[in-house]
Amino acid sequence: MNCILLPTDKFSLDGARIEDSAQISHITKVLSAKVGDKLKIGELGGCLGTGIIGSISADVIQLHDVELTTSPPPKMDLTVVLALPRPKVLRRLIMDMTALGVRDIVLINSYRTQKSYWQSPMLERLDEFVLEGLQQGVDTVAPRITLQKRFKPFVEDDLANYIANRAIVAHPYSEQPFSQYLQQQPSILPSLVCIGSEGGWIDYEVALLAKQGCEAVSIGPRILRTEAAVNAILGRWLL
Repeated sequence: MNCILLPTDKFSLDGARIEDSAQISHITKVLSAKVGDKLKIGELGGCLGTGIIGSISADVIQLHDVELTTSPPPKMDLTVVLALPRPKVLRRLIMDMTALGVRDIVLINSYRTQKSYWQSPMLERLDEFVLEGLQQGVDTVAPRITLQKRFKPFVEDDLANYIANRAIVAHPYSEQPFSQYLQQQPSILPSLVCIGSEGGWIDYEVALLAKQGCEAVSIGPRILRTEAAVNAILGRWLL
């Protein structure tokens, strides 16, 4: 945790209460913080700042002299449409995309998405993973996450609403390298990126996405794990 994020109801006047057990454990055991130390904190959905530790107990840490004066970093002007991955991978991807500052995340069904993934209890913990990503990236504003279990209706009816300029679909068998695609309009990054499951999109899905203006691009001759593909593509927005 690079900052401690708290909901609005934990703040009062110039003070705040930290009652989450994971946050308390991190402050006391990892940071080895003591009474009088200054912590970097933030209000979920609000500003970032600092607070001074006034008291520490097993159940609560009281802060005083809280000042929240710094705006959170801007979001990427980007939507990631991601084929729902394996449950173990989902946590890391949500954390990473949140920390990187992705504005919208759409988890979608695909031909290669196993039906059991939609019954995973991990989907009930998305807020938890988002919080971890925000605290890692020192941000306060959560990405908007939507679940779409029907691929074709979403692509045909809703996908265009997410495209502000250009859109791409990552496809390892595309003849167009991502680097070459970017050179066409180097000052305009795509506003939407579609990333498939471990086995990628099937041809039908790529064709349907293409009808909505998504150009297929390849990020190299190797077929990557979903986490590697996400980080390889989104790294371009950080340059």
